[in-house]
Amino acid sequence: MPENGLGRREVLGAAGISVCGLALAGCGGGETKAQPSLKGKVIAKTADVPVGGGTVIEDLQVVVTQPTQGVYKAFSSVCTHKGCAVGAPKENVIRCACHGSEFSADSGKATKGPATAPLASYKVKVEGDGIVVA
Repeated sequence: MPENGLGRREVLGAAGISVCGLALAGCGGGETKAQPSLKGKVIAKTADVPVGGGTVIEDLQVVVTQPTQGVYKAFSSVCTHKGCAVGAPKENVIRCACHGSEFSADSGKATKGPATAPLASYKVKVEGDGIVVA
């Protein structure tokens, strides 16, 4: 037994638990889907994203917002609390119907719990009438 009182098995067991915990963090205990690369992909049309609101692209698990005229943002549509899908933004607020979490449509920051972590963000740009992941 080493000086710190932990044997090889205890250290390896603790490391395994830590790795498993990291793999499950943020997935709400459900299965996670492999997210295809969105880089270079048109994810929405500018005409489909109202000012102060937005749209959810369900098959890509992305929510696209336009917090102010001509400014577009994109975030994961998976709530950071338990993994539920968030709804389309209204009045610059992205809401999760499962437990009431709210996120800012301009930053993805959690503004009302139970979620405390922000939504993952995507860098986007406008090309023609499309919103493209940069």
